[in-house]
Amino acid sequence: MATENSHGAHPPGDDRLGRDVWIPAMVVVAGLIMAILDTTIVNVALDTLGRDLDTPLATVQWVTTGYLLALAVVIPVSGWSMDRFGARRVWMASIALFVCGSALAGLAWNITALIVFRILQGMGGGMLQPVGQAILVRAAGPHRIGRVMSVIGVPMLLGPVLGPVLGGWLVQDVGWRWIFYVNVPIGAAALLLAWRLLPRAAAARRAGDAAGPGGAAPAGRLDVRGAVLLSVGLALLVYGLSTAGRSGGFIGWDTDSWIAAGLVLITAFCLHSVRKGPDAVIDVGLYGDRTFTAASITGFVIGMALFGGMLLLPLYYQVVRGEGALTAGLLLAPQGLGAAMAMPVAGRLTDRLGAGRVVPVGLTLALLGTFAYTQVTADTPYALLGGALFVRGMGLGATMMPTTAAAYATLSRAVVPRATSALTIVRQIGGSFGSALLAVILSQRIQAELHTPGGTTRVGSIPPALRERAAPLLATAFAQTFWVAFALTALVFLPALLLPRHPSGAAG
Repeated sequence: MATENSHGAHPPGDDRLGRDVWIPAMVVVAGLIMAILDTTIVNVALDTLGRDLDTPLATVQWVTTGYLLALAVVIPVSGWSMDRFGARRVWMASIALFVCGSALAGLAWNITALIVFRILQGMGGGMLQPVGQAILVRAAGPHRIGRVMSVIGVPMLLGPVLGPVLGGWLVQDVGWRWIFYVNVPIGAAALLLAWRLLPRAAAARRAGDAAGPGGAAPAGRLDVRGAVLLSVGLALLVYGLSTAGRSGGFIGWDTDSWIAAGLVLITAFCLHSVRKGPDAVIDVGLYGDRTFTAASITGFVIGMALFGGMLLLPLYYQVVRGEGALTAGLLLAPQGLGAAMAMPVAGRLTDRLGAGRVVPVGLTLALLGTFAYTQVTADTPYALLGGALFVRGMGLGATMMPTTAAAYATLSRAVVPRATSALTIVRQIGGSFGSALLAVILSQRIQAELHTPGGTTRVGSIPPALRERAAPLLATAFAQTFWVAFALTALVFLPALLLPRHPSGAAG
């Protein structure tokens, strides 16, 4: 087994990903697949939930919104929790909480119970991504971070693709309760793997972490004021953005007041963090590192383009082409396949050349794949769209995880837990903003094309008969909105220019 230097980095000549990396990677991916699938699997069941639980859509939306708000609340404290209790313990507790929430959600007897149990799910799921990334960053060391991030990136891009497919099948052929029950065996397996394998896989990495026998690094008292400011601020901001996406506009007292309140609290947290320094729940001093700042901005814009695009793609197939949720999910599969093919190559190239040389190539591919959708009509061949989606997936796969790897390139291992929390927050805000922005633009373009009064048309409320007659106009609305997704992807080039153009772990 390769030895480590005093900073935990592997020797530059050692390019292998051995058991010390593959074992924790297997454990982390097993847990992340469950959580990432759940972020999209429920969306295809909202209509069915409304009918079966005799609840209006405005209330059913809280099944998704409550989950997202719970994610936003717990992410800020995940870094402190890892420092205080150890990544392994926090990981196992998060999985256990997520599985309990899933089982209870499947047993829900009314909409109130379902929303409460989904919030419980979100509280467990919110910590899985930052904790999983921290485990792998510490296991790999900076020299191999690109490749290990490509491993964790596959479920992150496959989740939005496979979620609607699995959800559509379960809702149509099995029953909506199984979109929650399916997490129980997966989570139980992930928990068993963590219990059996993580102690041995992590033990060799703790020397540089100043961790105690229980695996927890020294940590001060929880920054309660900072945690409250940031958690509540994020929750209000995410809720405001989701309201904008559903209502079809950012102008309105309900939407603007939530967003404004969230921004005020987040700003107050930033001022508080500057005063508190490294003892803050998230140290904004991390952004004094140019590489980390460039990677964070890049991740924010990628989140906008990725999650905003994932909102548009299934809706195009369902609204314009009349496909069902299951078929629409299958038609999105080429994007996940493209990402899965590109990520291992991009990870290796990132370790050898630096993210600054890999990301622009990935962005170019993503732009080419997205451009095809700016030209869509009501009868664009599925083969052409599938090929374009494959190219887009390759581009996103060669962009997202090299950017994440670059964020850790110049950071010490001691700040990794809180850095992962910061990156996860930035990506979630970007995804929420991108989804809301493209939902608003799409709604407005449909209103303009169909000449309907402002605010009266919603994508899901277009009757089938009208959809068939208006398919060419609807396709035009989608094409125009895809131009915005294209522009968001192009924006990533700006911060990407600041990413390191040297091998991971090398001095810059």
